[in-house]
Amino acid sequence: MLSQRMAKAYCQAGLGVEVERSKKILEQSVALFDKQLMELKASAPTPEIKDTYARLEQSWIPYKQLLSAGDPNLDSAKAIARMSEDVLKLAQQGTLLLEKHSGTMTGKLINVAGRQRMLSQRIAKISMFRAWGITSPQMAQDLDTATREFAAAQELLTAAPQNTEAIRRELQLAGSQWLFFEEALNQTGVSRAEQLRNIATTSERILQLMDDVTSMYEGIPK
Repeated sequence: MLSQRMAKAYCQAGLGVEVERSKKILEQSVALFDKQLMELKASAPTPEIKDTYARLEQSWIPYKQLLSAGDPNLDSAKAIARMSEDVLKLAQQGTLLLEKHSGTMTGKLINVAGRQRMLSQRIAKISMFRAWGITSPQMAQDLDTATREFAAAQELLTAAPQNTEAIRRELQLAGSQWLFFEEALNQTGVSRAEQLRNIATTSERILQLMDDVTSMYEGIPK
């Protein structure tokens, strides 16, 4: 999730979208990624998972340097678009290996809910890159795939028999925010600045709600 959120925040700052908040999100996300990567490396339960996080660290170092190298600019944004994909692939590989290692249905729900956080940021990230003129057929396909995957995963989570009443409420709220998000992504009749601001704020609301849901699944007795 953080790989996508950092790229999104970088683009937002470069596009003039909630600049100060975007810079703060970027700074906090960089620090959190550093912290979580250290924890994941230290607690990796198998050699394969440990190796995955070692490779993630090697991709993270240049990505972090670019994200932190002064004011956002178009040339750096193009490189960040590529590097965010490399970091995401390795982070997701580690997540899938951890889910496989846990071998429980609750572990799968935690992974799906956690992935929704990433998808909300990925969708917003791609939208911001495109607004900055950074686009490709692959990027358009990635946006369509992420949008479809988010909708399908919400249905899966909503139907999970493990859901508590509190989880159901949060998922319902996330579903409402998803409708607002879709509307913002396809908004017409408003300025580009307003559309991008709506995408930025709604993606953050979905992130928070799905973060809460993920934590609730983690709290279900195994």
